[in-house]
Amino acid sequence: MKIYRYLSLFLAIVVVFPLVSSTLYAADTNIKIVLDGKSIQGDAAPYVTRDTNVTMVPLRLISENMGAEIAWDQQNSTVTITHGTDKLILAAGQPTATVNNKSVALDTSVQIKSGRVMVPLRFIGEGLGLGVNWNQSTQTVTLTTGGGTDSSTGSANGKGSTLNASPSTKPTNSTPAASKELRGAWISTVFNLDWPSSSNAAKQKQEFSKQLDDLQAMGMNAVFVQVRPSGDALYQSATMPWSKFLTGTQGKNPGYDPLEYMVSEAHKRGMEIHAWFNPFRATTDSKTATLASNHVVRQHPDWVIYFDGKYYINPGIPAARQSIIDTVMEVVNNYDVDGVHMDDYFYPSSETSVKKFSDDKAYAAYKGSYTSKSEWRRANINSFVRDLGKSIHASKPSVRFGISPFGVWRNKSNDITGSDTKAGVTAYDSMYADTRTWIKNGWIDYIAPQVYWSFSLPAAHYDKVVDWWANETKNTGVDLYIGQAIYKINTPEIGWNTSNEIINQLKYNEKYSNIKGSIFFSYKDLKKNPLDIVSKLRSYWGL
Repeated sequence: MKIYRYLSLFLAIVVVFPLVSSTLYAADTNIKIVLDGKSIQGDAAPYVTRDTNVTMVPLRLISENMGAEIAWDQQNSTVTITHGTDKLILAAGQPTATVNNKSVALDTSVQIKSGRVMVPLRFIGEGLGLGVNWNQSTQTVTLTTGGGTDSSTGSANGKGSTLNASPSTKPTNSTPAASKELRGAWISTVFNLDWPSSSNAAKQKQEFSKQLDDLQAMGMNAVFVQVRPSGDALYQSATMPWSKFLTGTQGKNPGYDPLEYMVSEAHKRGMEIHAWFNPFRATTDSKTATLASNHVVRQHPDWVIYFDGKYYINPGIPAARQSIIDTVMEVVNNYDVDGVHMDDYFYPSSETSVKKFSDDKAYAAYKGSYTSKSEWRRANINSFVRDLGKSIHASKPSVRFGISPFGVWRNKSNDITGSDTKAGVTAYDSMYADTRTWIKNGWIDYIAPQVYWSFSLPAAHYDKVVDWWANETKNTGVDLYIGQAIYKINTPEIGWNTSNEIINQLKYNEKYSNIKGSIFFSYKDLKKNPLDIVSKLRSYWGL
């Protein structure tokens, strides 16, 4: 259960805080609140804070009648709330609460006005799971139970309005990003693209911490770090060798546990960290002499296929799929990550009628009743996603499982229910990734398609691709994040001669309440700041 809900309960009951100076308030407005069609009125009217321009509303009107045991320590001015197995402790005048021994910070302080506890509207929406709709013309806030935040009349999704201040709670390792806008960045370790640039442990730590500081200053609140780049690991694994991208030699201990350090540093900053796995890529080249003795190519040569200059783990072999699940579960069970993340490395998309991915032997052995190799391949990936999702959710339900597939599922020319695109590669037909099935069955918690095209690209217009994904995930319970192509800014590809392309894409995303945020590829491209995109992002987010 969301800890924010209990925090809301606590704030609704406690009225022992000192009164907040009236200088913090803007003039009272005529803001009206409607909950599930019923107008709500109280002794304290909603108002807008002068310093942060945030709409404050009386929490008690919404959170009454929720029971909890309360103990007040007069001497220490501290209240303790117990609800089931959850315990919250909050001291008067402090901007943080302790929830199950973990600190939860509030960006906008709780305030007392006219004897009522006042909290930011976004806090209510996130904490109580309410849908929020702002009508600028009538100055009305409409709250609905069981719904996500809807687009606002006059200001899409509240962007730029007083309702959409930064989230009132910061994420901890037990509070994933489903409740607020996610602003993430991928950090690639394959070929040392983003990290690390040195094989020295101390320098690696310093560099990663600096990257988190950079990203947080840009407005990011989550990182997706590649921890299994090519059948090896950036964490202590019982089955895989240490990654060569740490020391230059696969299997060599870097002298510390990188993932453990990364998790600690991210959470120290209130940022989420998702462990990013490349499941079926075994190597990045054809060289096998330098592979560690416990690498999958050496231990299970019957599991791998050499194709297009590198080795892949064959998804058609059940034991091979399970071995990947086992390595992922090492991270889930041993590290305090917020999520497990995968990209589009399933079956290789570069197969042609001449250049074949040689899995005939596995097909003959494991095809069962399938008469189509394509359907069998999709079933293999479906089984992998389903089984991994079940394992994660059974072991640690707080860890979110998400996948970032290629941006086009299928073209409408191949499937009437596909997107209005003309992509040469599709997730369904080229990589055998049936994302629709994953979403429909709820095997994943979020999906982050790589929509790496501009509004102007004839084969795949950004808006048409996003429209398709928004419709596909609507009312499914699967959150939608959009993968954004920072790396294409200021490149010759059509539409990318201006960094406003990204800003316009983010504005377009506001059209859909089920788009919960964006993930940007990648850190180094954000750091390069092409055409001043960073300052534009900060301005767009109101930072």
